[in-house]
Amino acid sequence: MARRGVGEAHGAVSIINAISTGFGGAVGVDFHTRAFVEPVEGGEIVLVNRDAVGDDSLVKEVVRIVLERVGAEGLGFRVTTSSDIPIAVGLKSSSSAAVAVGLAVLDALGETMGAEEFLAAVAEASQRSGVSITGAMDDAAACMLGGLVLTDNYRRKILRHEAIDQDLAAAILIPEQRTYTREFRKDLLMPIKDLVMEAFRMAERGDYWRAMTLNGLLHAAALKVPTSPIIDALAAGALGAGVSGTGPAIAAVASYTSIEAVRDALSRHGSHTVVKRLVNPLSGRVSR
Repeated sequence: MARRGVGEAHGAVSIINAISTGFGGAVGVDFHTRAFVEPVEGGEIVLVNRDAVGDDSLVKEVVRIVLERVGAEGLGFRVTTSSDIPIAVGLKSSSSAAVAVGLAVLDALGETMGAEEFLAAVAEASQRSGVSITGAMDDAAACMLGGLVLTDNYRRKILRHEAIDQDLAAAILIPEQRTYTREFRKDLLMPIKDLVMEAFRMAERGDYWRAMTLNGLLHAAALKVPTSPIIDALAAGALGAGVSGTGPAIAAVASYTSIEAVRDALSRHGSHTVVKRLVNPLSGRVSR
């Protein structure tokens, strides 16, 4: 018997953008999304706050696929989400919402699912709804599990998941512009595909922050996003910096002793900057 369910997830920033290669990486950051679901008669799936979110297709697909995976097809839910993640700037608002809603449905049903199976379901929903090109398993994993993840998005596999130094934080420049995946041209990234793969191999060797910078500079150049905020962040002491997702947000990782200087450097390029701690792996409601 379904009941009211609650799910939560974090935000994340990119280490490696997976669009051109299918191999991605991300690290969890201290944004928050919470989802509430309540069973309703008739099998309808309704997102209550659609006006605030702008599109309910991802939420509906997540609910449908999770119900399929646990053998509870046909149930209806009223879904409400709340989040402090800016949408359509590359900070994984869609992945965070998908994870939170999926966890809320499992909570409502009293069910559990292995982490990789759950994330594969979220990735399938993201692709079906058109919200993600690759399924964004890297982003969803970082939002759900915390820590740093490397994934093979097309094979739906977590290749690495580990904690990161607790002395690190992210300074993020959030421009007013928005980039929507549905409108994104993948062909823009094809010229840098091989170099992005080199950045991924660098991350596989554990050189995460240089990989983040290489990935960020490559994508900034390909997408015509200014590179000067990245360079200024590095000059101010950032370990790594770059475009997060397809942007236009710029994220820079630094130690707490340097983070305010890095934030100040980013602030020269826009008025809206935030500092967020990096989120380390947490035990969640989904089993591994």
